[in-house]
Amino acid sequence: MGKRSSIIKTLRDIAFDHADAPVPDLASMARDFGSMLHARHAEVDEALGALRQRRRGFERWMLAERATPAISVLVMAWPPGYATPVHDHGGLWGLEATLSGALEVESFLKDPQLESLRSIGRTWLGPGDATWFEGTDDHAHRCRNLSRHDTALTLHVYGGDLAQYLAYEQPGPSDHWIARPRQSIIAGRLTA
Repeated sequence: MGKRSSIIKTLRDIAFDHADAPVPDLASMARDFGSMLHARHAEVDEALGALRQRRRGFERWMLAERATPAISVLVMAWPPGYATPVHDHGGLWGLEATLSGALEVESFLKDPQLESLRSIGRTWLGPGDATWFEGTDDHAHRCRNLSRHDTALTLHVYGGDLAQYLAYEQPGPSDHWIARPRQSIIAGRLTA
């Protein structure tokens, strides 16, 4: 339990240290997570490996949260081949880092007047890699576990509580998208 507590505390501390500013330097946060994840990958695998074995579908686990300045830190388990719908983050800034496995992140630019979304690129993340987004209303993305066989784990840091967000569906071949409110469901808490 000591190693699990230590690595969870380290992940929490990196997030909290960088999120003390109203607009944190997300590139610097990503570098610090990447350095730590590369140096301590075996410890991360040992501490969080049970989440990869659960096989209960997509799950969000709360690692830490703080009210002032607002921040939440989660670990997500991605079943083989699982993909999220295109979704936003309620205007919050965010960072996603891969703990194990590989993820594809496709980013979209939202145009609320036209009710349209335009794909603006894809990013592929392996262990220790991260991507981030600013707290704007025009960002959305879709994430997918690239493995057909293994559960992936990712770390997510948000500038607040992502309790509600919008998921987008494209009902036909047009550029029109429909926004549907969604609730974030937390499977449990990881403790430091």
